[in-house]
Amino acid sequence: MKNQNNLHPVFDKILNRPDKEKLLKQHSRVIWLTGLSGSGKTTVGRQVEMELNKRGYLTQVLDGDNIRTGINNNLGFTEADRYENIRRIAEVSKLFMNCGIICINSFISPTRRIRHMAMGVIGKENFIEVYINAPLEVCESRDVKGLYQKAREGKIKNFTGIDAPFEAPLNPDIELKTAELTVEESAKKALKFILPIIEYNSK
Repeated sequence: MKNQNNLHPVFDKILNRPDKEKLLKQHSRVIWLTGLSGSGKTTVGRQVEMELNKRGYLTQVLDGDNIRTGINNNLGFTEADRYENIRRIAEVSKLFMNCGIICINSFISPTRRIRHMAMGVIGKENFIEVYINAPLEVCESRDVKGLYQKAREGKIKNFTGIDAPFEAPLNPDIELKTAELTVEESAKKALKFILPIIEYNSK
């Protein structure tokens, strides 16, 4: 039998989040964009990512394109599935964040309960809530895929804003009224809040 004194736990040798933030010269956070379908979440999220990239920040965007077609392709749009969808996204986001990466999430995440759960997984101090606020009629007018029309015709069930509720954040960190602001203006307003938080100070 091997001498137990030669066995040491490795946990104190594993690089942690501060080590990786130091390497990347940034403070990692999860930027969570919530709003109706068509409000501009993904468009604004990608613009924010482009602006952060220009400034040398390492980011990862998560949205329906890379989540619903991959890790969550077995989930539908029932209340239970929506909850599980966001739970998994929050856990994945936490992994990115612990690697020192700034994670930008664009998801309807329609209820306060769901967003509170996501914040609980990620940690309140790490969670930047961005409310992409656009009136329903504006979102419908932007709907190139015709999802709202299909929902109104009963062809899509549990569609947020039509036959499923959307609960606006009560105290978001950032609110962007995308019916009034351009994409660039929205990103600029978001960055004004985000940059001081993620800026790395080695002192």
